[in-house]
Amino acid sequence: RCVNLATLIAPCHLRQMNSLRLLPTPAQIRAIDPDRYLAGLFVPAEKRDLYFLLCAFNNELARAREVASVGMLALIRLQWWREVVEGTFKRHEVAEPLWQALEHGLLDRQALLAMVEAREYEADQGIADLESFTAYVEGTAGGFAVAAGLLLGAGGTELPRLRALGAVYGIAGQIANVAALARAQRCQLPETLLAQNGLSGDHVRHDPRCAAPVLRELADIGLQRYRAASGPMPRRLLAAALPAVLGQRDLRRGAYRRLLPDTLAVLAAMTFARL
Repeated sequence: RCVNLATLIAPCHLRQMNSLRLLPTPAQIRAIDPDRYLAGLFVPAEKRDLYFLLCAFNNELARAREVASVGMLALIRLQWWREVVEGTFKRHEVAEPLWQALEHGLLDRQALLAMVEAREYEADQGIADLESFTAYVEGTAGGFAVAAGLLLGAGGTELPRLRALGAVYGIAGQIANVAALARAQRCQLPETLLAQNGLSGDHVRHDPRCAAPVLRELADIGLQRYRAASGPMPRRLLAAALPAVLGQRDLRRGAYRRLLPDTLAVLAAMTFARL
């Protein structure tokens, strides 16, 4: 039985950590990750705080490269989070409740370490090929889906399916972020696919519109993965997979903004227990 995290923080811990902030608030998660916030509304109430904590942790990992001027600094920030997950207590509004949750066995330590490791791709100058790109999206967005699935009781063959569905959302996110990354002089598209279209990372950083053929190919790959992994799903695990519903809609229409039909599609998936 999962117990609300706040009830597990003993008075002795509170005395040791006077500035402890127990958990990120739903409003904070809605601001930093609105898609997963929407999915989190369907997580059982006794586990919702932990799901939102996962969202906050994932956001901190994503920020490791966003706020770093060079890849090495991103690796240093990721190492900081790796140490937290491995059991080192550090004062931080997300690290403190994360440490508590891990110490009480409420989150899967290995799944979170895998999420940290996958973010190391972002410290490199680029992503070499489609295989590496697939590993990246499966480890980041797919890794989040696995961690959320473990929180919700997933196991066995359910985990690879959740990873694949999470990767669909990750592919859509990478396509949506091409222009923003270009403004930061970054490109995370597979270099082999770029080369097949006579492009390089430098071309995309200079003018992200030139990447349109590569983005269409990646969108097709994402949609193929969604078709392979979609179908009926145990209701208890649906919240971990719901972002893929939004991701595949983005891939189909080539647009990355939220509309009312997107919310209705998520509601339909939850109602019929089917993606």
